[in-house]
Amino acid sequence: MENNSENKCCGEHHNPSHKNEIPRLNRAIGQLEGIKKMINEQRYCPDILIQLKAVRSAVKSVESNILKRHLENCVVESFSNEAEAKKKILEIKNLLDKFQS
Repeated sequence: MENNSENKCCGEHHNPSHKNEIPRLNRAIGQLEGIKKMINEQRYCPDILIQLKAVRSAVKSVESNILKRHLENCVVESFSNEAEAKKKILEIKNLLDKFQS
């Protein structure tokens, strides 16, 4: 994957910052390390599965936040009428929330 130091999104648009997702990702990494330990210790299967579900939820949350930020920043800039674009973005965000449960 190419790393563009100018943070270009589409054409002249700039990527939004996703740095606030790092703590959530770090927690997920910690949870994965804990799961590895649980597996090595041959812990009870349902306990491992619960932890795996927690990691999956954390990653899905990061995915959703990044997608929403992309829609709010990169996609909205591609519309000519900002008011209509924001309405459409809100509609899409609401749909995403419904389908991620």
